[in-house]
Amino acid sequence: MRDMMGMMKKAKEMQAKMQAMQDEMANIQETGTSGGGLVSVTLTGQGTISAVKIDPSLVKPDEVEILEDLIMAAHNEAKAKIENTMAEKTKEITAGLPIPPGFKLPF
Repeated sequence: MRDMMGMMKKAKEMQAKMQAMQDEMANIQETGTSGGGLVSVTLTGQGTISAVKIDPSLVKPDEVEILEDLIMAAHNEAKAKIENTMAEKTKEITAGLPIPPGFKLPF
């Protein structure tokens, strides 16, 4: 029974740490780039685009499709960075808890 109480205490601590991490992630911004830095997209920790920068040399009417692909690539890079940051922070918080591999948090 004592082990169960200890596990409950750790779960409660983890819950508080997860909330703090989510609050911190809301303030994080990551920038992804593509096209050798010609296109950049900045995302918040919640996945909202906060900025898009496009080098003027890319704005040509016959190359719109290329520009669209570069924007998507930059967005995906920024999103991957945020997901990696969240995974690292979650791993730090859950260290020592018996959580199965591959179990995703927050719930």
